[in-house]
Amino acid sequence: MIKYLKLLLWPFSLAYAGVTAVRNYMYDQGIKPGKTFGLPVIAVGNLTVGGTGKTPHVEYLLRLLHRYRVATLSRGYKRKSKGFILAEGHTTAEELGDEPFQYHVDFPGVSVAVSEKRVPGIEQLLINRPEIEVVVLDDAMQHRAVQPSLNIMLTDYGRLFYKDFVLPAGLLRESRAGASRADMVIVSKCPDDLTPDAMAAIANNIQKYAGYGKRIFFSRIKYGSAVAFGSTQHITKKVVLLAGIANPKPLHQYLLKQNYEVQEEFIFPDHHEYSVHDLAKVKDFVDAHKSQDITIITTRKDAVKLTEGTLESLTLTMPFFYLPIEVDFVKDGDLFDAFILEHIKKRLRR
Repeated sequence: MIKYLKLLLWPFSLAYAGVTAVRNYMYDQGIKPGKTFGLPVIAVGNLTVGGTGKTPHVEYLLRLLHRYRVATLSRGYKRKSKGFILAEGHTTAEELGDEPFQYHVDFPGVSVAVSEKRVPGIEQLLINRPEIEVVVLDDAMQHRAVQPSLNIMLTDYGRLFYKDFVLPAGLLRESRAGASRADMVIVSKCPDDLTPDAMAAIANNIQKYAGYGKRIFFSRIKYGSAVAFGSTQHITKKVVLLAGIANPKPLHQYLLKQNYEVQEEFIFPDHHEYSVHDLAKVKDFVDAHKSQDITIITTRKDAVKLTEGTLESLTLTMPFFYLPIEVDFVKDGDLFDAFILEHIKKRLRR
């Protein structure tokens, strides 16, 4: 059935691919110029709609570059504000959007800004914070108006771009040829048992589109110890999973591997705006099973929203924990770090 549906959608995919190809051609030929800046601008993005792990990779870069005065600029997807906003102490998740607000909370030394248009966003950011040395652009692969000094493309191991098709028959935002703009490619969310032969085969397929000689890295998600942010410091093995992310399946699988017993799931769409009603349903379930001593596990992305505004007072009455995640390179992580740091040094010398 899915196969026939894709065939029906194929003409629309061709039309969409044609439009994006014309747009890219205009930028490639300089008909529509991309602006460069006099400082390192690192873009992190992908060709695919949906979560490929951009947020933990941006956070990895922010930690790696902690010795520099760093800023991150995002569109601020699904925020309730418009225009350029530079995060301050009072700025909320509704103003910034999920991921930028998470950067703001977890990286107090980083200047966090949002803007629908990246060029004026960077310009305003540098006016407000002229001391900035490095800008990290979140989800910027298709924002051709900025010419980044380094373009990092992510592709999810479970949805490798070279196996996919352009919208709406597939999930690609543009054709596979767009990978040629990447300076390096990271295959994200890799399994722990990924073999060297499998990595070599994937790298070869990626380079058919990205270009032979391009650096290919492989990363996986590493979960940290659960962090309490609710009514108790004691986590139990019987848990409720609450998540509003693109793909909660890996988190669920991780919990099972760690011998947690998932009693119930409350799964919401990515970037879900939680309500008191949402939390009340979770609380009702936990209260109804009090004798089983159940705790609630969620993600860091969800946790920052659950402790905002009117939700905080209710969240604090519930046994909430979040699982922090970090990027862990399967191999050559030291080479990745060295390449990024050398790129920064070279750009700052100019």
